[in-house]
Amino acid sequence: MELQTLRDLYVAELKDLYGAERQLIKALPRMADNATNSDLKEALNMHLEQTKEHALRLESILQSLDVTLDGKRCAGMAGLIEEADELLQQQPSEGVLDAGLIAKAQRIEHYEMAGYGTVRSYALVLGEDDHAAILQQTLDDAVRTDKVLTLLAESSINADTSLGQAARDAAAD
Repeated sequence: MELQTLRDLYVAELKDLYGAERQLIKALPRMADNATNSDLKEALNMHLEQTKEHALRLESILQSLDVTLDGKRCAGMAGLIEEADELLQQQPSEGVLDAGLIAKAQRIEHYEMAGYGTVRSYALVLGEDDHAAILQQTLDDAVRTDKVLTLLAESSINADTSLGQAARDAAAD
């Protein structure tokens, strides 16, 4: 696809986000299944359900633009998912795993926030106000999920992991 106009770029970015969401739908179950903290597991499963809704929203927007849905692979999301898979392969202790999963999930959320904020802005400039409203809903979802993950990290998981390590260190002395 040639990128000659802002509309061309808008469509390309929407397709990239759609590819990212489809990739994430496949990756989030692995992350949730490996989480040891029940609240984190629940948050990751909630993110999966939101991600499915995000993909449907993008399908709707792309269909309204008469754009075919193809299996475009999002290189950025692929890299973020690869990092999460690398964490799982390292087989860290439970607390470290959960803290790491939060870090990986938050990187994914921030990537989504950047992408959805950008396409929402394009939609507004292009007069696609209905699209902008839908994209804002998804952006709001990403911000809320990021806050949930931050709360989990700061209220329990990071501190519990640190305390567990301190106890192991004390026992070793």
